Order: sequence, then structure tokens, then C-alpha cells
Amino acid sequence: MVNINFNQTMIMGILNLTPDSFYDGNRYRTEKTVLKRVEQMRNEGADIIDMGAFSSRPGAKLVTYDEERRRLIPLLKSIKKHFPDTIISIDTYRHQIVIETIKEGAHIINDISGGNLDDKMFETVARLQVPYVMMHMKGIPENMQKQTGYIDVVDDIIDFFKQKIKQLNNLGFDNIILDPGFGFGKTLEQNYEILNRLKEFNSLKYPILVGMSRKSMLYKLLHNTPDEALNATTVVNTIALLNGAKILRVHDVKQAVETRRIIDEVMK
Repeated sequence: MVNINFNQTMIMGILNLTPDSFYDGNRYRTEKTVLKRVEQMRNEGADIIDMGAFSSRPGAKLVTYDEERRRLIPLLKSIKKHFPDTIISIDTYRHQIVIETIKEGAHIINDISGGNLDDKMFETVARLQVPYVMMHMKGIPENMQKQTGYIDVVDDIIDFFKQKIKQLNNLGFDNIILDPGFGFGKTLEQNYEILNRLKEFNSLKYPILVGMSRKSMLYKLLHNTPDEALNATTVVNTIALLNGAKILRVHDVKQAVETRRIIDEVMK
């Protein structure tokens, strides 16, 4: 089990092993391109590499277990062979994938569904005692943008987390990281309200992960494209760090590391 030290903000580099992710789909699917990308992110200062074998963009269909495993396991083995000291997070909602990838040397589980898509997820992470990123999402990626009704978006997400935290604590598990799920079942306006009120999640006493890198909440507001959303990503990551975020999940590691460096200096 890996111990994550949150005395410093962690930078989580995104490694999409998919053909259809919204920004970098189909770029990293061979062993050569994946290893080159991991090496680049490590050199730029990534603390964690987050591997995902299915797209969770709005409208994306869920892939089969066999397909997720086929994309993920061989490349995980190769990364562990070439970069054995790398902290690896696995982006999955399936408990079977959790068991297999932890056995192969992964360290962290990043679940976009907060346990809602697999009723064995909580008992699995509790048994394995691995750090667990619990994200808030309504529905599934294919229909989540049709499920944006909230009484109060921040209060509702906090209530969701409280319920899920209680379930995990009752299983003897407390190694939890919370992700409010920017872009997952939220309107553009709701995403910015969550960002504006991010400090309220600190009341839950667990580290907060944010993933806003190049998302539509940025490029739709600015009327540009994911390729043009790096500057906007840096702006929202800065706001998140100033409001207590402990992990930045990003495509662009170098810029996130520089953002962290400046914020750390300011906060001193």
C-alpha cells in the first residue's frame, strides 16, 4: 500500500489508453507511445500516473470488461517493468479490474462512479486497503448530461459524499480522496459554482482531487477547443489550489507543476 503525503499538492498525469477520449484519444495505445508518454510526464514532475482504458467523456458508451482489461493490463505490466518506482492510479469502476491491477503493482483506484456502477467496489477497496478516489457523477457518461438537476449542487454533492464515506468507514476503510466530478452530470454554470465554493468540501476532512484539464467547462465558455484550453486549465487549477485542492489531474504536467510551485511560494 502506498502512503500519499499531502504536505505538497500532488500532480496526477493523465494517461488515456482509449481511441475516443475528448482530448488525446488514440495517442497512447502502443507500448512504445505509452512508455514515451510516461517518461515525459515523470520528467516533467508528475507524482502519479493515472491510467484509464475507457472514455468517460459525455455521451461515451461503457466498454466491456474484456476490452478494458485488454487495453490496460499489458501496458500496466510494461510501465511497472520500465518505471518500477512510479505511483500508478487506475481509472476504473469495476472491482475485478481493481483486483487485477493492484496485483500487478498499481497503487491507487480512481472510480468515476463513487461505487455506484459496481456494488462490490467498496468491499474490494476496503479489503485491499488501497487509496480510493471517489468521484461524484449522476448516471453514466452516456446519459450524465441529461441528469443535471440539483437542489443545491454543492450541498447535494457533499451529502452524496457523506453517505458514501459512512459506507466505507463502516467497512473499516478511511483512505479516501474526494473528487466533485467537474463535467460529470453538471452544467457549465454548476461547474463554476462548485469551483467557487470548493472550500466547502474541506469540511469533510478528506483530500480533494480536481480534474478540469481542457474540459468543456473551459473551452465552451471561451468559444475555443480543447487544444486551445491550456491557459484556461492553468487559471482554474490556480483557483482550485488556492481553495484547498490537494491533487490536480491534468494532461499538461509541466504547466501544473509550475502552477504548484508558484502557489506554494505565495502560500509561504
